[in-house]
Amino acid sequence: MGRAATPVAGAGVTLRVDAHLHLWNLESGGYGWLGPQHGPLHRSFSPEEARQELATSGVDRAILVQADDTLADTRAMLDAAHNNDWIAGVVGWIRLDTPEEAARQLHDWLDKPGFCGIRHLVHDDPRDDFLALPAVRESLKGVAAAGIPFDVPDAWPRHLWAAADLAEAIPELTVVIDHLGKPPLGTPDEASWRAQLARCAALPNTVAKVSGLRLPGVPYTAAALRHAWDAALEIFGPARLMYGGDWPVSTLGGNYADTQAVLQELIGTLDHADALNIWSGTARRTYGHAIWDQGETAQPGP
Repeated sequence: MGRAATPVAGAGVTLRVDAHLHLWNLESGGYGWLGPQHGPLHRSFSPEEARQELATSGVDRAILVQADDTLADTRAMLDAAHNNDWIAGVVGWIRLDTPEEAARQLHDWLDKPGFCGIRHLVHDDPRDDFLALPAVRESLKGVAAAGIPFDVPDAWPRHLWAAADLAEAIPELTVVIDHLGKPPLGTPDEASWRAQLARCAALPNTVAKVSGLRLPGVPYTAAALRHAWDAALEIFGPARLMYGGDWPVSTLGGNYADTQAVLQELIGTLDHADALNIWSGTARRTYGHAIWDQGETAQPGP
């Protein structure tokens, strides 16, 4: 399955995985957050277009991540996964604030090949305490019991501390911090972001994605992202970090190849074992070995 892997120059990595990629079809409805104000994002993005973008950058496989708090979005991703062997897995959605409904929906998804995670658009939810709601915690205990991780998007500023509280309250749940929590680089809040990210990382059931780092007011260069990169390496370590391209959201600032090249420059400073973890090993451990082709064995985590 999948095309031949392309080695990373100087690192010896034989498999590249994008742990954070989106698809959507506006003709099917939904995606209420997305409108003409989003410019080039306000169109459909297909599996074939995504495959071509990945191939251009030598990325072998990808994990699709929900972009709408609807069952229809998850069904569409699972259909895409069924028809495209470059899709390694699907992080979908269930109604977490209604535990009985969440349990039924989770049961249905668990029967689908490739289903590997749950996410809710907490940054678009008006409830600041969403991750602390008793109903949400009950639902996430069921997610944890199923061995499924939970992604938290755009956690800064409202939900990064809450993500740590969640990971502490449900130690059986793997909590994935998308986009390093959206660091407020170059602002007075950077120290607070780092402290909150460190609190997350202090809990062994957390991992993070080096993704979504085209940040307002911050040049998208390896030098400009160095503070966030160094912080992530120091507090999580490479065995708990994974690469994500955040396509097509990242196209607001450039094409996929440009986005990937900056992160490759940062990852390229690491030795082979550490780079392998970020390119594929952490994603394999987090989202499940069963959804992957056989390939190079990742270094063990902490």
